Parts: sequence; C-alpha cells; structure tokens
Amino acid sequence: MSVALRIKEIIKEKKIHQKDLAQQVGVSKVTMSYWCSNQTMPSIETLGSIAKVLNVRIADLIVEN
Repeated sequence: MSVALRIKEIIKEKKIHQKDLAQQVGVSKVTMSYWCSNQTMPSIETLGSIAKVLNVRIADLIVEN
C-alpha cells in the first residue's frame, strides 16, 4: 500500500498558490513543490499545519494508491 498527497489538487480548488501556502506553513517554496508533486512527504505535524491553513482534515490530504 502506498499513499500520495492531494495538496496540489486542494490548493487548486481553493485557488491558493503553492508559494503562499509554503509561507503560511513556514517552509520553502521548493519543499512545498516536492510535497505537491509527491516527491517527498511532510511530517504528520506539518500535515496538520497544512490542513489547518487549507481548512480541511488531514485525511482529506491523503489518498491511497
């Protein structure tokens, strides 16, 4: 079982830019880009921060492949 993040889809739905989300979460634009393209995964704590900024549940950010 593998999982992927839906950050890219959710920020598109909410009309938020990756750089703005990165700034609000406190990470670099490059790091956010890696997360949006599923090249790396953030910690569960960081997922919580992302979910809070996007006003979604952590579960909404994760999809099982």
